[in-house]
Amino acid sequence: MESASETLTLADLSRVLVAQAVAVEGEDEIAKRLQELGFCPGTEVRFERQAPFGGPIILSLRGYQLALRPSEAKRVRVQGISGAGSEG
Repeated sequence: MESASETLTLADLSRVLVAQAVAVEGEDEIAKRLQELGFCPGTEVRFERQAPFGGPIILSLRGYQLALRPSEAKRVRVQGISGAGSEG
């Protein structure tokens, strides 16, 4: 089971439900865009749902919802802050 202080990626977020962004990996255009979308250190991110068959992950942050591809979600490091375990 994951520790609340363990650093995960957004792709792992369904296990903790609510997390705080720690960092965005990389220096390319995708990393810059993720930062522009609000994935800055300290930002609270909530897992909402994931599309079937490994599809996009729906997240809530800064008052809006956002869908990310799993490959993009793996680039955002987060630290779980509540809700250990997944629904269902």
